[in-house]
Amino acid sequence: MLLGSANAHDTWFASRGQRASGDQFMTLGTGNVFPVFDSPVGAEHLQRHGCREAGQALALRPVAQGSTSLILRTRNGGKATLSCWVQLQPSEIDLPLALVPVYFAEAQPPAAVLEAWAAMSARGLPWKERYTKHARIVFSGAAADAADPTGAAHAEPGDMGMDMVLLNGQAAVRAGDTVDVQVLRDARPLADFAVELRHTVIGSASSTGQWHRTDKQGRVRLAVPAAGQWLLRGIDIRQSGSVADSWDTRFVTLAFDVGGPAAR
Repeated sequence: MLLGSANAHDTWFASRGQRASGDQFMTLGTGNVFPVFDSPVGAEHLQRHGCREAGQALALRPVAQGSTSLILRTRNGGKATLSCWVQLQPSEIDLPLALVPVYFAEAQPPAAVLEAWAAMSARGLPWKERYTKHARIVFSGAAADAADPTGAAHAEPGDMGMDMVLLNGQAAVRAGDTVDVQVLRDARPLADFAVELRHTVIGSASSTGQWHRTDKQGRVRLAVPAAGQWLLRGIDIRQSGSVADSWDTRFVTLAFDVGGPAAR
């Protein structure tokens, strides 16, 4: 993991569209600022991955390595809401001390983390970290599925150490809607966790962000007033329970598209 001038490197999905054959394509990459990928994710780094549509588990397979992203595919019906996820292999890093404040600005960690790092820094210790990336994407279906009218099936968390699930059961998210997301760590709700919602208009290469915090149930309600690509991101930093004077960090992202307002 590298940190840029003011942003942590997140990993997220982006839609590449669906073909008549029923193949849904998507890309997975890492970038300094959503929605621009800077570097691809190698298929060998995929630790856990899969998709779910109307309660049915689907395979998610890498198909090609691009210059800045990995292209993946799943075969689905295209009518019900589809959700795919991936957990990457963990990595380790010694972060330059000058970048720790930048890192904190991009993670908004709780006061306990800041206090713990202040004590470690006073002892002259380096920043040593083991981090894991988690990403999810939701593709809205063309209509509500008869077998899953509430849309709850796609909201089931994946087999990941950290996850964000879109709880809304509507067939498609449109401009002006409000969406509910739950953040989970080890399948349990993560309360008082800072998340940033980023939005980019269709065709734009830049985005704007807005910070929120989850409630006691790990939930956050988000207004999506405009069409385009949206990304919810968060970084959970905590002291390692197994390695002294080290950190265990989990990155998580949720990508989803918002369509134009419904016709009246």
